[in-house]
Amino acid sequence: MGVSILPLRLEGVTFEADGKRLIDGVTFDLRPGTRSVILGPNGAGKSLLLRLCHGLIRPSGGEVSWDAPRGTEVSHRQAMVFQRPVLLRRSAAANVAYPLRLRGVPARERGERVAEALALAGLSAQAKQAARSLSGGEQQRLAIARAWVMAPEVLFLDEPTANLDPAAARAIEALIDGVHASGAKIVMTTHDLGQAHRLADEILFLHRGHLLERAEATAFFSNPRTAEASAFLKGDLSW
Repeated sequence: MGVSILPLRLEGVTFEADGKRLIDGVTFDLRPGTRSVILGPNGAGKSLLLRLCHGLIRPSGGEVSWDAPRGTEVSHRQAMVFQRPVLLRRSAAANVAYPLRLRGVPARERGERVAEALALAGLSAQAKQAARSLSGGEQQRLAIARAWVMAPEVLFLDEPTANLDPAAARAIEALIDGVHASGAKIVMTTHDLGQAHRLADEILFLHRGHLLERAEATAFFSNPRTAEASAFLKGDLSW
C-alpha cells in the first residue's frame, strides 16, 4: 500500500445548489482503521457529503484534502460504490477484471485477483454469469468486489443495502466486514439503524447539512448529545 493517503480532512466545507446551502460548514477528519458511518434523516445531505469526500463534486467553500505525499494519485487509492451500481454488459468476472485491465495489470495477475475478489463476495459460482442477470443483492456485491479488486485504501459506500431484503443485506454486511478486515477504510451512509449498530465504529450524524455529532458508535447510540440525534434514534426526527 505504501504511504497512507489518510487522514482525509474537511475544513469548513459548504456546498450550494440552486441558491440553497445543502452542506453547511462541515469540519472533520477521517483516519485509518475505523468504520465510519454517516447517519441522518432523508435529505440531510449524507450522499452529497460522501461525494464531496470522494471528490466527485467540488465544495462551494472550504477545503477537502488528503494527507498524501506530493505526486500521489489519490484517485487510484480510493473507490466508491453507489446505491444503484452500473454494471457492464458482460460476465461477473469480466466486470471485476475491467478496472484491472484499464490499469494495465498483466492477464495472469488479473485472473488471480478476480478470483480472490469473487470469492470474497461469495460469487465464485456466478463468475461466468451475465452480471445484469444477477439478483439485486448479488449485483451490489459484485460492484463492491469490482471496487475492492483495485485494493483501495478507502472505500466509500452509499446506502449499500437500500431496497434489499434482510438476507441480501446481511450478505453485503458480511462482505463489508471482509473488506474492512483486508485493511480498507470503510466510509458509508445507511438509513438502517440496525446496520449502523452492527457495522459502525464511529458515527457522524448529519442534519440539514450540518454535522451535529461525531462519536464512537456505542456512545452515540447510548447517549446522543443533541436533541436532534436523540429524536432521530427514536424515529421522531423528520426533515
